[in-house]
Amino acid sequence: MLLRVLAIIGRLLVAAGVLLLLFAVYQLWGTGLVEAHSQSVLRSELAPALPAGAGGQAARLAARPPGATGTPAAAPPRAAPPLGGPVGVIDIAKIGLDQVIVEGVQAAQLRTGPGHYPGTPLPGQAGNASVAGHRTTYAHPFYDLNELEPGDQIVVTTPQGIFVYADRQSLVVPPTDVGVLDPTPSAELTLTTCNPRYSAATRLVVHAALVRSLLFADVPRARSPGATAPGRREAGGLAGDGGGGAGLPMVLWGLATVLLGLAVWLLGRRVRHRWALWLPGSVLLLVPLFFFFGALSPLLPASF
Repeated sequence: MLLRVLAIIGRLLVAAGVLLLLFAVYQLWGTGLVEAHSQSVLRSELAPALPAGAGGQAARLAARPPGATGTPAAAPPRAAPPLGGPVGVIDIAKIGLDQVIVEGVQAAQLRTGPGHYPGTPLPGQAGNASVAGHRTTYAHPFYDLNELEPGDQIVVTTPQGIFVYADRQSLVVPPTDVGVLDPTPSAELTLTTCNPRYSAATRLVVHAALVRSLLFADVPRARSPGATAPGRREAGGLAGDGGGGAGLPMVLWGLATVLLGLAVWLLGRRVRHRWALWLPGSVLLLVPLFFFFGALSPLLPASF
């Protein structure tokens, strides 16, 4: 009897270990699939707001020598898009980054791409435009942010224009140090991410200054429904605290995973060649398990 109990406990521990391993795989690679789909949707939403050939204009503007366009012009004030909407495209050639910025820095928004801090100016506007991004999950857009050095360029294209920033400094701060998001008199860009990699112990912060700009003509300035006006930054620490998920989807997907797993196991016991059923059944089990991990991830106390 004791041996049977120990055997059951051993199998449960092995199953738990496999689940933990699969969850780690999901965090590091599976989340990238989720983010890639979101980025595709965001690009299609943003495309009509950008003029034709904006990408080529951005490349030409970035290639100009410093000071070639005179004093860079900041974009006029304009309300941010609703939470979850596309803000613009951030391009950092040195680290191979080319992604759409989304409005908001909660877990739901950062799962779709780098997020603009509500209440800070939009990129290109006067003041401290601030953007957060994941370091090791959800396609890790800011994975190599530590490689930026003073002078490296950061190009942001929004419906208002193309804005080239030059890195001024990088620093590491506690997650509660929201002072790095404070308003500035000139047009600047602040990027934040978790630090070090695979941890949320501190935050890596990159400050950059606007050095060149190209404003698009006839930019609409009407306030969007549900938009956040600049100057009212949300309270709380720097992005990366996790949370923002609902427990019900996790419970439902978890239940579906357990029921499917139990069905595969019971059916396998009824056939002669069990592995002929258990092997494809295990592959099928990865589908609800993927969605279970997706619902579980936002409930974690920290996101990386």
